Amino acid sequence: MRFITGSSNHTWSPIMTTDTTTLSYWLNWRFLICAILILAAMVVSLLLIWMYDGSSKSRSHRRENGQKKVAFLYKDDVWKTCYKAIHPNWLLAYRLIAFSLLLSLLTADVVLHGVRILYFYTQWTFTLATVYFLLGSSLSIRGCLQSCKGSSGASTDGVDTERGTYIAPVPENASVLIVSSGLNSHGEPHDYWGLALQIIFQMSAGAVVLTDCVFWLLIYPFLTDKNYKLHFLAVCMHSVGAICLLGDVFLNRLRFPFFRIAYFVLWTCVFVIFQWILHIFVSLRWPYPFLDLSSQYAPLWYFAVGILHLPCYGIFAILIRIKTCWLSRLFHSAMEM
Repeated sequence: MRFITGSSNHTWSPIMTTDTTTLSYWLNWRFLICAILILAAMVVSLLLIWMYDGSSKSRSHRRENGQKKVAFLYKDDVWKTCYKAIHPNWLLAYRLIAFSLLLSLLTADVVLHGVRILYFYTQWTFTLATVYFLLGSSLSIRGCLQSCKGSSGASTDGVDTERGTYIAPVPENASVLIVSSGLNSHGEPHDYWGLALQIIFQMSAGAVVLTDCVFWLLIYPFLTDKNYKLHFLAVCMHSVGAICLLGDVFLNRLRFPFFRIAYFVLWTCVFVIFQWILHIFVSLRWPYPFLDLSSQYAPLWYFAVGILHLPCYGIFAILIRIKTCWLSRLFHSAMEM
């Protein structure tokens, strides 16, 4: 049992060094710089969301001569696969299995270690990935049922015939389908659930890579207690989420516009602010040593982790680009995207 849960006496969390409830802990140049970094990241992220998601509807109505192009997602993109030969039922089955696996691991983690385990960014991210597979499974079930009933049979045939082969992406947003004149009638636009699925998918993708990279490349080799022994559940919490999302990437046909890194950045900023508020009122150790504001290197740590969001998010963007290019070359006639 200890192999699965690990020892409760030794953790990789840093020891408590400073009382975080004192004014001196917060009223200093270190916190000021870190707060500016977090605030700047949130402002830039919100601007990106407003520019590309918040105003996309109004911009689409203001298109002139096809020069205004916006990201677009069809309703059946959330439940169909990227390759015709793979039936959507396989994606549905995969999402159900992934959801069951992630929920089981998360439940086991909470039962064995208590609700306090949700104090960590790892569990936040794992929960987000679980929500993605729950929502994805629900939308896949809805899509497959509608397909079986034949309610969207005619429109689906129209999509396959008229959209036909793969539409090459533009350099600005490689994984975004471009809405051009006359294309809107070829498929039913997404609903809010579809947009939510795509956003959660992109947030989860970046977050699981960030979590796993920080743990395996920084925390475990350099910042753990010498008596800490890696246990099975910890390995699963820092690997299974990424593996499940990778499998979904190779099956689904969701786009991956790069501007939605803004949601990923906001997710991390919310976690940091949550930790700040908690530590203002309760003096307890930080979940990760680089969050500790008592260190003179705290601003550098915050900046470094912030920059790390780019490659962590970019890995999935590159994988989806590779998948799209590979399928378009090998199975050009069978591509549905």
